[in-house]
Amino acid sequence: MWLFALFIAVPLIEIALFIQVGGAIGLWPTLLIVVLTAVIGTQLMRAQGAMAMQDLQKSFGQLQDPTEPLAHGAMILFSGALLLTPGFFTDAVGFALLIPAFRRAAFKWAKSRVKVQSFTMGQGTDGQTTYREYRSDEEDVIDGDFTDVSPDQRPTHQVEKGPSGWTKH
Repeated sequence: MWLFALFIAVPLIEIALFIQVGGAIGLWPTLLIVVLTAVIGTQLMRAQGAMAMQDLQKSFGQLQDPTEPLAHGAMILFSGALLLTPGFFTDAVGFALLIPAFRRAAFKWAKSRVKVQSFTMGQGTDGQTTYREYRSDEEDVIDGDFTDVSPDQRPTHQVEKGPSGWTKH
Protein backbone atom coordinates (compact mmCIF):
# COMPACT_ATOMS: atom_id res chain seq x y z
CA MET A 1 0.00 0.00 0.00
CA TRP A 2 2.85 2.39 0.80
CA LEU A 3 4.33 1.81 -2.68
CA PHE A 4 1.02 2.82 -4.28
CA ALA A 5 0.96 5.96 -2.12
CA LEU A 6 4.53 6.75 -3.21
CA PHE A 7 3.62 6.42 -6.90
CA ILE A 8 0.79 8.90 -6.35
CA ALA A 9 2.61 11.31 -4.04
CA VAL A 10 5.88 11.78 -5.95
CA PRO A 11 4.33 13.00 -9.23
CA LEU A 12 1.99 15.31 -7.30
CA ILE A 13 4.94 16.76 -5.39
CA GLU A 14 6.89 17.21 -8.65
CA ILE A 15 3.98 18.96 -10.37
CA ALA A 16 3.49 21.29 -7.40
CA LEU A 17 7.21 22.13 -7.34
CA PHE A 18 7.30 22.78 -11.10
CA ILE A 19 4.35 25.16 -10.77
CA GLN A 20 5.90 26.99 -7.81
CA VAL A 21 9.44 27.26 -9.21
CA GLY A 22 8.23 28.03 -12.75
CA GLY A 23 5.96 30.75 -11.39
CA ALA A 24 8.81 32.27 -9.39
CA ILE A 25 11.64 32.19 -11.96
CA GLY A 26 9.94 31.48 -15.30
CA LEU A 27 9.77 28.58 -17.74
CA TRP A 28 13.25 28.66 -19.34
CA PRO A 29 15.25 29.00 -16.11
CA THR A 30 13.20 26.15 -14.64
CA LEU A 31 13.93 23.90 -17.61
CA LEU A 32 17.61 24.90 -17.51
CA ILE A 33 17.81 23.89 -13.85
CA VAL A 34 16.25 20.50 -14.61
CA VAL A 35 18.73 19.84 -17.43
CA LEU A 36 21.74 21.06 -15.42
CA THR A 37 20.87 18.88 -12.43
CA ALA A 38 20.70 15.86 -14.74
CA VAL A 39 24.12 16.65 -16.27
CA ILE A 40 25.80 17.45 -12.95
CA GLY A 41 24.16 14.47 -11.27
CA THR A 42 25.39 12.13 -14.00
CA GLN A 43 28.97 13.30 -13.54
CA LEU A 44 28.77 12.97 -9.75
CA MET A 45 27.19 9.54 -10.10
CA ARG A 46 30.06 8.35 -12.31
CA ALA A 47 32.67 9.54 -9.81
CA GLN A 48 30.83 8.06 -6.82
CA GLY A 49 30.20 4.82 -8.75
CA ALA A 50 33.90 4.45 -9.54
CA MET A 51 34.76 4.89 -5.86
CA ALA A 52 32.09 2.37 -4.86
CA MET A 53 33.51 -0.13 -7.36
CA GLN A 54 36.99 0.33 -5.87
CA ASP A 55 35.58 -0.26 -2.38
CA LEU A 56 33.82 -3.41 -3.59
CA GLN A 57 36.98 -4.75 -5.26
CA LYS A 58 38.94 -3.96 -2.10
CA SER A 59 36.46 -5.85 0.09
CA PHE A 60 36.66 -8.86 -2.26
CA GLY A 61 40.45 -8.66 -2.32
CA GLN A 62 40.64 -8.61 1.47
CA LEU A 63 37.90 -11.27 1.84
CA GLN A 64 35.70 -8.87 3.79
CA ASP A 65 31.92 -8.67 3.84
CA PRO A 66 30.92 -6.90 0.58
CA THR A 67 27.43 -6.01 1.80
CA GLU A 68 28.06 -2.32 2.46
CA PRO A 69 29.95 -1.58 -0.79
CA LEU A 70 27.22 -3.42 -2.74
CA ALA A 71 24.52 -1.40 -0.99
CA HIS A 72 26.38 1.84 -1.70
CA GLY A 73 26.65 0.87 -5.36
CA ALA A 74 22.93 0.13 -5.53
CA MET A 75 22.09 3.46 -3.90
CA ILE A 76 24.37 5.30 -6.34
CA LEU A 77 22.69 3.56 -9.26
CA PHE A 78 19.26 4.48 -7.88
CA SER A 79 20.40 8.09 -7.40
CA GLY A 80 21.37 8.20 -11.07
CA ALA A 81 17.89 7.09 -12.06
CA LEU A 82 16.38 9.75 -9.82
CA LEU A 83 18.66 12.47 -11.18
CA LEU A 84 17.77 11.61 -14.77
CA THR A 85 14.06 11.81 -13.90
CA PRO A 86 12.91 15.42 -14.41
CA GLY A 87 11.85 17.03 -11.18
CA PHE A 88 13.06 18.89 -8.13
CA PHE A 89 12.01 16.37 -5.48
CA THR A 90 13.62 13.40 -7.26
CA ASP A 91 16.77 15.50 -7.82
CA ALA A 92 16.94 16.32 -4.11
CA VAL A 93 16.66 12.64 -3.15
CA GLY A 94 19.13 11.69 -5.90
CA PHE A 95 21.71 14.23 -4.74
CA ALA A 96 21.20 13.11 -1.12
CA LEU A 97 22.02 9.53 -2.13
CA LEU A 98 25.30 10.75 -3.61
CA ILE A 99 26.43 11.98 -0.19
CA PRO A 100 28.43 9.15 1.49
CA ALA A 101 27.24 10.09 5.00
CA PHE A 102 23.61 9.91 3.85
CA ARG A 103 24.23 6.52 2.22
CA ARG A 104 25.86 5.21 5.40
CA ALA A 105 22.86 6.35 7.44
CA ALA A 106 20.46 4.76 4.92
CA PHE A 107 22.49 1.53 4.99
CA LYS A 108 22.49 1.52 8.80
CA TRP A 109 18.71 1.99 8.82
CA ALA A 110 18.15 -0.77 6.24
CA LYS A 111 20.56 -3.10 8.06
CA SER A 112 18.61 -2.64 11.29
CA ARG A 113 15.46 -3.86 9.50
CA VAL A 114 17.07 -6.99 7.97
CA LYS A 115 18.02 -9.95 10.15
CA VAL A 116 20.58 -12.58 9.12
CA GLN A 117 21.76 -15.00 11.80
CA SER A 118 25.08 -15.88 10.17
CA PHE A 119 26.74 -16.79 6.94
CA THR A 120 30.02 -18.67 6.72
CA MET A 121 32.29 -19.63 3.87
CA GLY A 122 35.48 -21.62 3.93
CA GLN A 123 37.39 -24.70 2.89
CA GLY A 124 35.92 -28.08 3.75
CA THR A 125 38.02 -31.03 4.93
CA ASP A 126 38.25 -32.32 1.34
CA GLY A 127 39.63 -29.01 0.03
CA GLN A 128 36.35 -28.01 -1.62
CA THR A 129 34.83 -24.60 -0.94
CA THR A 130 31.80 -25.06 1.30
CA TYR A 131 29.09 -22.48 1.98
CA ARG A 132 26.74 -22.78 4.89
CA GLU A 133 24.06 -20.42 6.05
CA TYR A 134 22.66 -20.71 9.56
CA ARG A 135 19.31 -19.22 10.42
CA SER A 136 17.14 -19.01 13.47
CA ASP A 137 14.69 -21.78 14.36
CA GLU A 138 11.76 -20.35 12.40
CA GLU A 139 9.33 -22.90 10.99
CA ASP A 140 9.32 -21.56 7.43
CA VAL A 141 13.11 -21.54 7.05
CA ILE A 142 14.86 -24.41 5.30
CA ASP A 143 18.50 -24.86 6.24
CA GLY A 144 20.75 -25.96 3.40
CA ASP A 145 24.38 -26.66 2.53
CA PHE A 146 26.08 -26.90 -0.80
CA THR A 147 29.60 -27.52 -2.02
CA ASP A 148 31.30 -25.94 -5.01
CA VAL A 149 32.47 -28.82 -7.19
CA SER A 150 35.12 -27.60 -9.62
CA PRO A 151 36.07 -29.65 -12.69
CA ASP A 152 39.05 -31.98 -12.29
CA GLN A 153 42.41 -30.46 -13.05
CA ARG A 154 43.72 -31.98 -16.24
CA PRO A 155 47.45 -32.44 -16.88
CA THR A 156 49.01 -29.96 -19.23
CA HIS A 157 50.42 -32.74 -21.43
CA GLN A 158 48.34 -35.44 -23.06
CA VAL A 159 49.37 -39.07 -22.72
CA GLU A 160 48.35 -41.46 -25.46
CA LYS A 161 46.28 -44.22 -23.86
CA GLY A 162 44.71 -45.70 -26.94
CA PRO A 163 41.08 -45.55 -28.03
CA SER A 164 38.49 -44.54 -25.48
CA GLY A 165 36.12 -47.33 -26.40
CA TRP A 166 33.55 -44.92 -27.80
CA THR A 167 34.82 -45.18 -31.33
CA LYS A 168 35.64 -48.10 -33.60
CA HIS A 169 38.91 -48.37 -35.48
